[in-house]
Amino acid sequence: MIFIFKKIVASLFAPIPLILFLSCTGLYFLWFTRKEKTGKICVSIGVLALALLSYDPISNALLKPLENRYPSYRMQTSKENISAGRKSQSEFVVILGGGHVSDPKLPVTSQINSSSLVRLVEGIRIYRNSPGSKLILSGGRVFDPIPESQILAEVAKDLGVDQNDIILESGSKDTKDEAKIISSMVGGTQFVLVTSACHMPRAMALFKRLGMNPVPAPTRHFVREKQALSPSSFIPRAQALRKAEAALHEYLGLLWAKIRRQI
Repeated sequence: MIFIFKKIVASLFAPIPLILFLSCTGLYFLWFTRKEKTGKICVSIGVLALALLSYDPISNALLKPLENRYPSYRMQTSKENISAGRKSQSEFVVILGGGHVSDPKLPVTSQINSSSLVRLVEGIRIYRNSPGSKLILSGGRVFDPIPESQILAEVAKDLGVDQNDIILESGSKDTKDEAKIISSMVGGTQFVLVTSACHMPRAMALFKRLGMNPVPAPTRHFVREKQALSPSSFIPRAQALRKAEAALHEYLGLLWAKIRRQI
């Protein structure tokens, strides 16, 4: 029940549901009551929030502190290990799932969402530059009958990863579960942790709280420093709203974890 409650609350506090709630509340006051001032305030706040969160400078300001918390994974050491014939310092490359919908009519690359696909590609890139390492693919059954880790494994094998180098974690529902289960797999050994850059602060906090030794490898960065201005810099965009949604989701996740004393 707590898990379902958390998912519902997280969905309701996303930008679009909040903006729609404010706007619809305002319209109700305008059309069905005499509280016109209250209605105008609600609608105005809703429109203003939509406008602000649809601009890249605003959404980037929300997301950047999360994505910049950990630097990109440095591959130089791994490449030196290959040339010297040495094993990688990290025995495992752990890839956290980012969501999927199993649909046998679609190719497996379309059954995982964009976050999962980017995380998987980055994890395979690190794995191939880390001699002797194993891939741990994480993600269980949440609202789908097939574990996400199973779909990730199919994609990984199609991309040339040896099945013997793949380990599945299929019992988790969220990041907290992933940390607990993976802890029993890797013990105290160092491992590379691959997840979206904005999700990395929460993931690292949950894994470290259990005494684990992860090396962060953030990927799927939304905030990118433009080298020049473009028309999109001055126009509201759905992509900017998506970045604001990702930021608010992670801030809520961090707050929930602190309330639950998980970090």
